Amino acid sequence: MQSKTGSVSRRGFLAALSAATLLPAASGAEKGFESLFNGTDLTGWEGDPFLWKVEDGMLVGRSPGISYNDFLTTTKEYADFVLRFEIHLLDNFGNSGVQIRSRRAPGSMEMIGYQADIGPTWWGNLYDESRRKVTLAQPSESTVRRALKPNSWNDYEVSAIGKRIVLKLNGIVTVDYTEEDETLEQTGLIGLQVHSGPPLEARFRNIRIQEK
Repeated sequence: MQSKTGSVSRRGFLAALSAATLLPAASGAEKGFESLFNGTDLTGWEGDPFLWKVEDGMLVGRSPGISYNDFLTTTKEYADFVLRFEIHLLDNFGNSGVQIRSRRAPGSMEMIGYQADIGPTWWGNLYDESRRKVTLAQPSESTVRRALKPNSWNDYEVSAIGKRIVLKLNGIVTVDYTEEDETLEQTGLIGLQVHSGPPLEARFRNIRIQEK
């Protein structure tokens, strides 16, 4: 017969184990992934401190209404990787995005390269920013309706391996694109966007990357 002390101890252990399995993975602690944002300052990033702030563990792009696209970029370049982050576009209004394998345009605030798009009518699209200036691939409206949490935090994943780029929104594939142009560079900076136009606020958190 088990002692009362042993029974309590075992119950306590099982309760703790059960609770632990329900806890989400800590930011930056995901196996194989490295955090790109420390939650406290802009270390590892560069951009306009008037538009980009660190608030409550988030990277916040807050535009009062600007006439140009602005980007906060990593200081390091990346080629093949899986990038994961959470994005909340306040009131699901405005336009944002995340540049990958991109460069800053000389003499401009603009960036050149692939963009995982964010915003009404743009969610889950792959756009070619300031280069071909076209949407390269996009999901159906029904796919976006199924995947998107319009005024909440959304999990976004960008996988760029070789010439293939796959976008996922809350675990649902929105784009699976293979680049056919052999002349395009497949390495560069990662950049967060606030788009030109009316005031908007884009919030990013839990930004992490796994290089391949």
